[in-house]
Amino acid sequence: MEEIIELEKAVDVAVDMHRLAIQMTKPGCYEYQISNAMQHFAQDQGMSFSYPPIVTKRGEILHNHMQFHQVHEGDLLLNDSGVETSLGYASDLTRTFPVGKRFTSLQEEIYQVVLHAFKSAEQLLSPGIRFKDIHLKACEALVEGLIQVGFMKGNSQDAVANHAHTLFFQCGLGHLLGLDVHDMEDLGEQYVGYSTSEPKDTKTFGLKSLRLGKELEAGNVLTVEPGIYLIPELTQLWEQQNLHRDFVNYDFLKKHLDFGGIRIEDNYLIAENGYRRLGKYLAREVQEIYSLKDNAID
Repeated sequence: MEEIIELEKAVDVAVDMHRLAIQMTKPGCYEYQISNAMQHFAQDQGMSFSYPPIVTKRGEILHNHMQFHQVHEGDLLLNDSGVETSLGYASDLTRTFPVGKRFTSLQEEIYQVVLHAFKSAEQLLSPGIRFKDIHLKACEALVEGLIQVGFMKGNSQDAVANHAHTLFFQCGLGHLLGLDVHDMEDLGEQYVGYSTSEPKDTKTFGLKSLRLGKELEAGNVLTVEPGIYLIPELTQLWEQQNLHRDFVNYDFLKKHLDFGGIRIEDNYLIAENGYRRLGKYLAREVQEIYSLKDNAID
């Protein structure tokens, strides 16, 4: 229980830090200004970043730590950042929001797709279920939404079974969290996130980047972080290789390759009968984000 209290301290400060970022971001500012303000806020609370933050309008570049862009009306900003307490316990949150007051219509559509996948995964968290299965259910939810928007077609289960969704979601749904933002992974995620009876898939694109796949147990602390990332180079490569044309609507997709990326992430404790989201609530509904934007910090 003492560890959970410490983890929630880290989440609470990160939530306030993310609110600050949403409210201060406006057209004309620079990514590094947002990152610097968050670092200043965390240090004022006696904490520090738990990992180098990702604060970028190029959200399609995974683990992008460059922060030199000026942001403009119509851009999305992806903020993946957390803090650690003096005892080393870490938080890891992500929100994606408009630089201006509102999303564009397509941005809002895709955001709602990611949010639906996020909620679909969240409600499955419980002891006894394999995290890999939650990951795959989230992938199906993403595909269902991408079909409605027009980026994909066909049957969502078939698309995921054939790994066609990995054009848009290349990474895993989440990872363990604790005294490190990727807890204990220095020992090897194949040993920490997987069991010997169900080893990690190290070859399949998408699954090989899933850091956690084993059956969940009460007391586990983890992240849930689905996303959609439109990567022009990957799209071009797949189209040249004629991959998954039964599932990918390349003609429509190529009109929107400047979209970027969207991710939503929260931190959870697996309880005896389900889950508990750690720490204070951070806006994730579209209207909640708009409310924060309407109360912007000058």
